[in-house]
Amino acid sequence: MTGFSADWLSLREPYDARARNPAVLDALAAAVANHPSIAIVDLACGTGATLRAISSRLPPRQSWRLVDNDLRLLARVASAAKEEDLVTIPIDIARDLEAALDQPVDLVTTSALLDLVSANWLERLAIEISARGLPIYAALTYDGRVTFDPADPVDAMIIEAVNRHQRGDKGFGPALGPTAAIEAIARFEGLNYAVVHGTSDWSLGRLDSEIQADLVAGWATAALEGGDLILAEIIGWLTRRRDHITSGHSSIRVGHVDFFASQTGAR
Repeated sequence: MTGFSADWLSLREPYDARARNPAVLDALAAAVANHPSIAIVDLACGTGATLRAISSRLPPRQSWRLVDNDLRLLARVASAAKEEDLVTIPIDIARDLEAALDQPVDLVTTSALLDLVSANWLERLAIEISARGLPIYAALTYDGRVTFDPADPVDAMIIEAVNRHQRGDKGFGPALGPTAAIEAIARFEGLNYAVVHGTSDWSLGRLDSEIQADLVAGWATAALEGGDLILAEIIGWLTRRRDHITSGHSSIRVGHVDFFASQTGAR
């Protein structure tokens, strides 16, 4: 699985927390409200942002298993953890998904993962979860929507190139990229799951210059790697976007989708 730096995860965490869809969080909270305790496995946990975002919405007695293949990120989770009942587990879920799920668990969670996985891996995830009768909360799946203000004539070409790049292999096979949320929801509905879903877009304004600068630089790199745009177009676009950010006149909206899926009739 392609890794992400702790610095990037730290930078994006407050925007993720603000963007998480409240109706989806309400559905999750309602589904587990009557549990005296709950065991959660968080797939591709990074530095533990999902735990920090949703633990207050779950029953007070919680046990967490945080799974990732990056030992450096797991070490950060362990050093910062306040929860007594928390373990970190080094597993490459691209290969050993079943090992991550083969302990008593009441809820599966993940954030910013599904757009990185392949259709085959998503099918495997859905089958493994449904076979165990588990609910899943999947947040912040990128869906390909990006808008800029002020607009630039090259914006659409850059984002088209980025979305093609998103479909490259991120360690799971050819990634679903922007279609991941739609396909995941359809798969769980096809397995007799009830799914509550909604958008969880980042809305970045003039005070969010650091993350905007990181995003446009990353998108320019992805567009360049795609090879469909000439270098001068990409450099010109990046220069103009940086100028807007520096002058405090830039806003960017990045589309994501959250969903909570539970088996029909599950308690």
